[in-house]
Amino acid sequence: MLSSQGHIKLTDFGLCKESIHEGAVTHTFCGTIEYMAPEILVRSGHNRAVDWWSLGALMYDMLTGSPPFTAENRKKTMDKIIKGKLALPPYLTPDARDLVKKFLKRNPSQRIGGGPGDAADVQRHPFFRHINWDDLLARRVDPPFKPCLQSEEDVSQFDPRFTRQTPVDSPDDAALSESANQAFLGFTYVAPSVLDSIREGFSFQPKLRSPRRLNSSPRTPISPLKFSPFEGFRPSPGPPEPMEPPLPPLVPPPPPPSSTVPLPIRPPSGTKKSKRGRGRPGR
Repeated sequence: MLSSQGHIKLTDFGLCKESIHEGAVTHTFCGTIEYMAPEILVRSGHNRAVDWWSLGALMYDMLTGSPPFTAENRKKTMDKIIKGKLALPPYLTPDARDLVKKFLKRNPSQRIGGGPGDAADVQRHPFFRHINWDDLLARRVDPPFKPCLQSEEDVSQFDPRFTRQTPVDSPDDAALSESANQAFLGFTYVAPSVLDSIREGFSFQPKLRSPRRLNSSPRTPISPLKFSPFEGFRPSPGPPEPMEPPLPPLVPPPPPPSSTVPLPIRPPSGTKKSKRGRGRPGR
C-alpha cells in the first residue's frame, strides 16, 4: 500500500511465518494460491526463498495485470505453478524479463535471493541500478505518485466495488457464561500483571513441588527463600510475621521418679468384665 506521502507500506502480516533463518525449513501451507511457490504446493518443505517467488509473481502481476499462472480452478492453477511454462509479454524490458524469470525459478537454490546473498543479490540486479537503497529506506526519494486525499477518511483511491458496499458489523453473540469466561482468565489483555511479570521475571508463591521445579525458580519478593533440591520434601519455614501465633515446641514429659508407683493402664471399656474375671482367682 501507499502512505499519504506516496511511500510504500507493507501490510497484512497475519499469515507470515517468523524466524525463518538461513537453513531453517518449514511446512506451513497458507497464502494465496496464485502467489505461492511450487515447493509450498508440493509440501516438500520450504525456506525464505518462497518470498522471492511471491515477489516475482507480484511483480509480474503489476507489470501485466494478472498473476503469472492462473486457471479456471484451484487444482489447475496449482498444476500450472508446479509445471507450467512461464509466458512473458514482449513489451517488458529486458531487465524486467530477466528479473521476473530469476524470481520464478522453480528450484529454490537457483532463485535470485534464495542463496546466501539473500536480498543483496536482488538489489544488485540491473533492474534496480537507478535505486539508492539507503535513500529509499530513509524515504528521501521523491515518490513518483502521491495520492491526493481530502482527509484521513478519504477512500477515493480504493476500488469502488468495496467502498459502495454497506458496512455491516459482525454478529455479536450473547455474553459468555461465567463458566465459559473462565477459559480466558490470565490472557494479557485482561491481566496486565502478566506483562509486568515477564519484564521483571516470573514469580509465584512457594508450594510443595518437585525439587527440579523449585531449583529452577528464581527468588522473588513474594518468596524470599533460597531453595535447595530437598526443600520440596519438607515444609518451608513460616513467614516473618505469621498470621497466627506459633505453637509451642513439643517437649517430651520428664520420666517419673523412681519412688513413684506407675499408674495402671486403664483397659478399654469393652474388655473390663473379662479382665475382672481373670483377676478374681488371685484374690
